[in-house]
Amino acid sequence: MVENRYFDIEDESADVPVKKLKYFVGGEFKVSATSNYMDCYNPSTGDVIAHAPQCTQDEVDSAIAAATAAYPEWSSTPVSKRVQVLYKFKALVEEHLEELTYLLCQEEGKNWTESMGDVLKVNEVVEFACGAPHLMKGESLMQASKGYDTVLYHEPIGVFAGIAPWNFPAMIPHGWMTPICVATGNCIILKAASFVPQSSLRLAELWREAGLPAGVLNIVTAGRNEAEIFLKHPDIKGVSFVGSTNVGKHIYKTAAANGKRVQALTEAKNHALVLKDAKIERTARGIINAYCGCAGARCMACPVIVVENAIADELIAYLKKFVAEMKLGPAYEKTTGMGPIMNQGHLDFVTGWIEKGIEEGAELIVDGRNPTVEGYENGFYLAPTIFDNVTDDMTIGDEEVFGPVLCIKRVNSFEEGITLMNKNRFANGSVIYTQNGHYAREFAYRTDAGMVGVNVGIPVPLGIFGFTGHKDSFFGDLHCMGKDGFTFFTESKCVTQTWFPETDEAVGKVDTWDGTISSMPTDK
Repeated sequence: MVENRYFDIEDESADVPVKKLKYFVGGEFKVSATSNYMDCYNPSTGDVIAHAPQCTQDEVDSAIAAATAAYPEWSSTPVSKRVQVLYKFKALVEEHLEELTYLLCQEEGKNWTESMGDVLKVNEVVEFACGAPHLMKGESLMQASKGYDTVLYHEPIGVFAGIAPWNFPAMIPHGWMTPICVATGNCIILKAASFVPQSSLRLAELWREAGLPAGVLNIVTAGRNEAEIFLKHPDIKGVSFVGSTNVGKHIYKTAAANGKRVQALTEAKNHALVLKDAKIERTARGIINAYCGCAGARCMACPVIVVENAIADELIAYLKKFVAEMKLGPAYEKTTGMGPIMNQGHLDFVTGWIEKGIEEGAELIVDGRNPTVEGYENGFYLAPTIFDNVTDDMTIGDEEVFGPVLCIKRVNSFEEGITLMNKNRFANGSVIYTQNGHYAREFAYRTDAGMVGVNVGIPVPLGIFGFTGHKDSFFGDLHCMGKDGFTFFTESKCVTQTWFPETDEAVGKVDTWDGTISSMPTDK
């Protein structure tokens, strides 16, 4: 048992023990004073497995205060020493990989492989962030102007807030948000998603075990009113957010108006263009993975295919065959092909979209509603669903459903397809399936999306690159991860200097520019 754990057990004698979760501030897990706790489910069974506190305003303020107090010492710690903590954390994640994978399966519902990938994506960004001693190096130029030298430094900024969604409980808060932030010398308060906070809290235990000083990382679960504090508090210097577009717009507008940096990664409706020369069977398998993986709950899912009519029927036959082979089951059984939806509320949301698609006139050719999973009848299951003949006037093909629902739009040419795709207000990812190099290049050049796949259904780049959504899929100036991530979490300082010789009495005329214009004529 780890000392000062992130939970207590409410009733040790219960058939399904329920954890009473804590929040993490100043290096300690604390019991919230709130009377408002949210149910956390095991989506595979439908059982309540934890209660997450909706932390009070005072508790959120205490997290900000702890981070603010920790910042001076942590920011002045040499960067090479800071990344030693990241090396140790990475080793601990690897040591506890099976445990973390099971925990994530249990609380979120992704199947075993998907959950393990969620955890491993944490270490992918940690590895990149360990390059901070190199990536934080600045620039310099001696004799920038005669007798003057200039050095540019990259320095930490202060305290950041990370507001995480429920669909990737490990990767987003502890991969996208935390490693680069703390490696560059900042402190962070994470608002973990109240439905799925256990993975985030368990990883906080590992950060502490790795030697991260108290207050550098803090975690709360809270409602929107308390989260609003981050957008206006003077000690918060920046906000990283992943979630819905409406909330992202609000965060961007409010936090920026209060002088904060913002990166808001929001919704998507990614499309794949399938040309008639595509390798059809392999393409179908890629599409199944792209829209059914993680039960469709990822902003880089590909829930719309735009297919040339010449091959549409053949492709659909393969899609029907492969979804019929998909095994639904509990997330933590390693033979499960697709796990459950995260909770009943989201299952109702996705099912509502299926009903909306029927009302709009889309042709429902595979209906995944109300499946039976023997022995897990109370779980939140939805089987893969497919609509054909989805048209421009149907919202089912243009708005984010965030579930295993595929929309098929038929076109007659490459031009018709890319025009249709670029009409969408979202632009996270886009994909083309083709064997034609000309069309592949033309697509990569002309698509509005920020992340592009050529015969790759989920074109998420490794963490050494940025996560580069466009249009209504992103609000801000600097994306997360990659070089943008290091720029977002640092500010630049230019130092220009000149030195006087010991024999010079340092007297005489100083012009308006004090030597900082290198092209100034010498006779002026």
